[in-house]
Amino acid sequence: MADNTKTPRPVFTNIHVTDIVSYRLPPAGIVSILHRISGVVLFLLLPFVVWMFDTSVTSEISYDEFKSVFTAGHGWLPAFLVNFVTWGLIWAYLHHFIAGVRHLLMDTNHHLVSKQTGHNSAVATLVLSVGLTLILGAKLFGLF
Repeated sequence: MADNTKTPRPVFTNIHVTDIVSYRLPPAGIVSILHRISGVVLFLLLPFVVWMFDTSVTSEISYDEFKSVFTAGHGWLPAFLVNFVTWGLIWAYLHHFIAGVRHLLMDTNHHLVSKQTGHNSAVATLVLSVGLTLILGAKLFGLF
């Protein structure tokens, strides 16, 4: 005689706000979220980028003013804050660019789309973007 009892199937629900602290997001998910955040940061800091570009290429005098903002500040804006915002802009650009190249490679080479390759490319994206940001940030803050 056959056993007609059914084993209970697992139920998957969305995570609750209280579960966010203990939820372990895979590296590909972290890269995806940071890609969106870096895009928003780039969009919001676009006026700052335009100001930096305009001030740096208008004349020699404006270029000297541009350089002095990073050492002496500008009006009520301290130099450290300008450097910090610029460092954030550097990270946003590098992460968005590297993650975008990762997505383009995955879109064009379908054999690269696997769980292991996605994990490895996400880790490489995180390491490259943070490493290059630290190097350029050290240059920005005058460490070399």
